[in-house]
Amino acid sequence: MVDAMINFLLGTFLLFFPRKMMTILGIPIPDKAFYASILGAILVGIGISLVIECKRKNDQIVGLGIGGAVAINICGASALIYWLLAGQLGIPTHGYAILWGIALAVLSVSFLELKNIIR
Repeated sequence: MVDAMINFLLGTFLLFFPRKMMTILGIPIPDKAFYASILGAILVGIGISLVIECKRKNDQIVGLGIGGAVAINICGASALIYWLLAGQLGIPTHGYAILWGIALAVLSVSFLELKNIIR
């Protein structure tokens, strides 16, 4: 559970305060915080998946599982969609089209998997 909390905290700070976190961590700060915020969203998703794994009733270690993968995918795709809607990436139109395709495909597959889990 400690690992989940670390992922939640670091992920949340990277997602919402990417430049400040890059300064604190001493890593190079690019013009845009795109990659840092995507990483933050993925870390939040990993934190969620770790909580799901900790709450399982099974005594055996089974790994990430489909629920955790769905959580990670939804967090990552949502952060990507935020950046696409903000329109500040400075990439060509076909780059936006490709990233939109990826984000929508990941969300679609995730919601189909979630639908099957809930049944």
